[in-house]
Amino acid sequence: MRDYLGRLYKVAWDAIWHFTEDDGWAMASHVALSTLLAVFPFLIFGTALAGFLGASSFADTAIHFIFDTWPEDIAKPISEQVIQVLTIPRGGLLTISVLAAAYFASNGVEALRASLNRAYRVTETRPWYLTRLISMGFVLMGVLAFAMISVLLIAVPIALRFAEQKFPLLKEALSIISNWGVLGTLIMLAVGLTISHLWLPAGKRRLIDVLPGICLTLLLWILGALAFAAYLSTFANYAATYAGLASIMVVLVFLYMLGVLFIIGAEFNAALMKFQGVPRARRGLSRDKSEDAAEIGR
Repeated sequence: MRDYLGRLYKVAWDAIWHFTEDDGWAMASHVALSTLLAVFPFLIFGTALAGFLGASSFADTAIHFIFDTWPEDIAKPISEQVIQVLTIPRGGLLTISVLAAAYFASNGVEALRASLNRAYRVTETRPWYLTRLISMGFVLMGVLAFAMISVLLIAVPIALRFAEQKFPLLKEALSIISNWGVLGTLIMLAVGLTISHLWLPAGKRRLIDVLPGICLTLLLWILGALAFAAYLSTFANYAATYAGLASIMVVLVFLYMLGVLFIIGAEFNAALMKFQGVPRARRGLSRDKSEDAAEIGR
């Protein structure tokens, strides 16, 4: 038990040290601002594409999945603004503004990729146009996922009502399934994190390599969201400091916290792989400063 705790301490210390050494705090700011700037373009492009595909409830589905796990004081003002933006009529999918929205939405993915590359200690070798295409592919994949879910949310209640008539003994279990909002959001979040850790940064990792950091990130996100909501309701008075900018500053601070915890999860995975003796070739890692120092010490 003592050996296990000692090893966990070394992994945690290495992750935090590397996070600080490689400007993790600044990268978290980059992720927070890029994410905020990407939310509106993503929803604009997604609404246009989903409408073209016949998924008219895309906007409502995406808003619920994005904001349901946020504290209400943070989610309410920005979700109201998102709804106002999405109610503006647009001329169709293939317009300059919607295509530009897809490009700007990919900037958020690019920020995640850059932060994951640093956290996993890898050097990006792919050309810029390829990484941009990958990021736009992630945006398209996210839109299609939300579009499919919006269709399912229409079809599932009909199927559940039919199942309740045929299998009345399962009525209680089926009612739980029909009210899966927060649980479904967490599942989508876990899937999104897994895909991001596996395929967004350079190098190759196995699923078992990224799961510890993903679980850590989800746990810290839940605790962080609860703590931040309690802080807002008890101590913070952003309106007195930022006046009309209070809502946007609250969102930025919250996204900054999420960015820090997202990067910490990847740092934890990288440190864990290093202390487990995973070969550098399989990790795809660039040379690590701490390992350089250790070799010089020998």
